[in-house]
Parts: sequence; C-alpha cells; structure tokens
Amino acid sequence: MSEPLRVPTLDDLADTVKLVRDCGRRIVASQADVRDKDGLQKALDEGVSDLGRLDFVVANAGVMPVTLDVGDRQSAWHLAIDVMLTGVFHAIQVSIPAIISGAAGGSIVLTSSTAGLKGLTSSLRWATPGMVGYVAAKHGVVGLMRAYANALAPHSIRVNTVHPTGVASPMVVNEAVPRWIEAYPEVGAGLQNALPVELVDCVDIANAVCWLCSDESRYVTGASLPIDAGFVVR
Repeated sequence: MSEPLRVPTLDDLADTVKLVRDCGRRIVASQADVRDKDGLQKALDEGVSDLGRLDFVVANAGVMPVTLDVGDRQSAWHLAIDVMLTGVFHAIQVSIPAIISGAAGGSIVLTSSTAGLKGLTSSLRWATPGMVGYVAAKHGVVGLMRAYANALAPHSIRVNTVHPTGVASPMVVNEAVPRWIEAYPEVGAGLQNALPVELVDCVDIANAVCWLCSDESRYVTGASLPIDAGFVVR
C-alpha cells in the first residue's frame, strides 16, 4: 500500500505568518512551487518590493519520496531531483540579482542532509529510485553550494550547506516512516547517530541557519555544516 506524500498546506503558511507577526515582525507570504522558476521569481519579487531588499536566502524545500512502494516508482527519482536539486538551483538563480543589487553582501544557506555526505544505501534492495534520488539530490546541493560560493564571493555573498540528521518534523514523524523501517530493517540499523539521540529538533537546524546568516560567520563560505548528532562520523 502506498502512502500519500505530505506537502505543506496554506494552513501551515498561515501558522508561520502568525508566528512572525506575534514576534512583532513583518512578513510577506506567498505560495509557490520551487519547480516553477517563474512562480518563484514572482513570489520573491513581491517580497522584495514590500520589504525593500534581500540579504539572506534559505533554500529548504524538501520531500521524502522513499517510503514503501512510493520509493520504488521511477517518478520518485524525478520528484527528488526536481524539488531538492532543480528547486534549489531555481531559488539561487532568482535571488542573485536582488542580493547583488543591495551591494551589502549576504548569505545563502542550502539545506542538504547527512545523505549529502554519505551514500546511505547499504544494499541494492534499499537503493530504490526514491532513495537514490534523495541521496543524489542532496549530494548535488553540495556541488551547487561550492560552485556559487566561488562565483558569488566577489560580491561578498557567502554560500553554505547544512546537513541535518533525522529531524523531528512531519517529514520523518508520520505513520509511513516506521512502516518503511519495518519493511527495510537495514534502514534502521544504518540510521543511528553517535550521540544517544534518535532525532534532533527543528530549532537545532534553525539555530545553525541563523548563525550562517549572521555576522558571527562572516568569513564562513563554501562549508558543509553537519547538525547530525555525530551521524557522519559514526
């Protein structure tokens, strides 16, 4: 039995808007698909027009097309690459002119994964189109980061990647993932952190992103930062 892919809803967006406004901050919220470059450009232009400038970009869109027979479909490969590699490329492309025009430098943070630093697939049975597509996309994001870190350095724009281990978010904490791990026992055996923690929290990733956007990391570019509870070194 296949599982539906959960995507963010307009209610999720409304919750984010409320959280920002409750902090006394301004926000321009738009709905766009990162696979649609023109739609993404329109959303960015609306934000820059209202807020006045662009200093930081966080490319964080992701999917997990790997559970049960979903991950066995050829379309799972294309979904992974389209959202998590081409979508990241689109986010960078539409952002560059706005950041450069500000003439104040900036920071671009790309969300990769521990799957962007390790192969993960310990058996051919586990190497489904969805899983291989996920690993390939997350490795590809590192390549994008390194290329743009060089290209944008003359403009004082820094580009880095973050590499989370499993995060306690709806992408992982749902009904499908435990059934997937039960069906593929080698998955659970291969997804252990060095530190005695099963999942990290969303705020742990957010803190790393905030640091990479702050002056405290003003000379950090071209770096791959694991927030992984020691997963990569294990």
